[in-house]
Amino acid sequence: MLQHNSHKINIKELGKIKIMSHLLLESTTYNPDTLNLNEDPESKQYWFLCFQDLISKLAKQASKSCKEGDAIERAEKLRLHYIEELTKLQDEQNSNELLTIRKYLDLHEHCLRLFNFSDPWKDQKAIENEFAISKLRERLNEIDRLDSDERWIEISKGLLAGNMFDWGAQVVADMLEKNKSFGLTEALDCIQKRPWVIDNLDDWLDRMREPLDTNNYKCCAIFADNSGVDVILGILPFAREMLRRGTKVVLCVNSEPALNDITQKEMIGVIDKCCNECQIIKEAYETGKLLIESNGQSGPCLDFRQLPEELNNLLIENECDLVVIEGMGRALHTNLHAKFKCDVLKCVVIKNQWLAKKLFGGDIFSVIFLYERALSNSTNNC
Repeated sequence: MLQHNSHKINIKELGKIKIMSHLLLESTTYNPDTLNLNEDPESKQYWFLCFQDLISKLAKQASKSCKEGDAIERAEKLRLHYIEELTKLQDEQNSNELLTIRKYLDLHEHCLRLFNFSDPWKDQKAIENEFAISKLRERLNEIDRLDSDERWIEISKGLLAGNMFDWGAQVVADMLEKNKSFGLTEALDCIQKRPWVIDNLDDWLDRMREPLDTNNYKCCAIFADNSGVDVILGILPFAREMLRRGTKVVLCVNSEPALNDITQKEMIGVIDKCCNECQIIKEAYETGKLLIESNGQSGPCLDFRQLPEELNNLLIENECDLVVIEGMGRALHTNLHAKFKCDVLKCVVIKNQWLAKKLFGGDIFSVIFLYERALSNSTNNC
């Protein structure tokens, strides 16, 4: 049986040291996972069926992405192996053992690599990145026409709507396949209208009204999610606005591919092209005010016990005082309840009807905009 180990260092990461993040308020009690499925039979059965269905679509995508003649055969072996391991996890009766959505998602990535499918969404990500880059200047012009409060509201809604573009969410994948012209405007119409299931936008606006000369953020670490519209039309306008305020921005993205999540290598290529679309981004990138760093993760979730030492040191050196965590994997399946020494913003569109109802009594595309001020009284930064 495949043994899940959240502290296992990936082969490509062997030369890098991973450590507990200094950002956490209580590192000894930190548990990234929101749900322990072994404590909830209903949830356990629901997610078992979900992932059993999802692996068939994943195997199909893996096969389609690969030109080798044995791709179909390997994809079928992947599917069967995943179901075998999934069933073993499902049959475990020890409720003292953690069974989490993160474990199921990590199993996805393990099986893909086991059967030599390194990045099934590579071509799709490239297409979506090019499309989103072509729309960036227009989006930034729309934002710049707005006054301060309205500008931040539009940026925040855009950040959330961008998170709709997740090929790991079946309901969204179906929408994107049926409507090739589905873009940020359509996504803005889809997401929940305010008030959201967690709605701290007014608190965020209050914070943005505070004087820049006395209470501006020094450094913002953004843990981004998907390629394409998400990171380019959702995250980058947010990052740009922080840069305009004089805040250093660190974009923290995956070390390795996971679904359609953007990787560090891809992010560097994206920013190079975005520099041609925005002078603010260009100047910040060239002067080191905008940085792109690996978050040390090879799956769609986020474990703050396993950040690269160099990222941790960078955030210490730059006195990181704001963390932004985006997406279901990083801010809902993991880290929803995590507490930090600095201010934190968690932004999610819940792309699962069952989960939205179970956790919040909400509907599909319910929104989490969770803003929490620093809980440490000793300093104003991390």
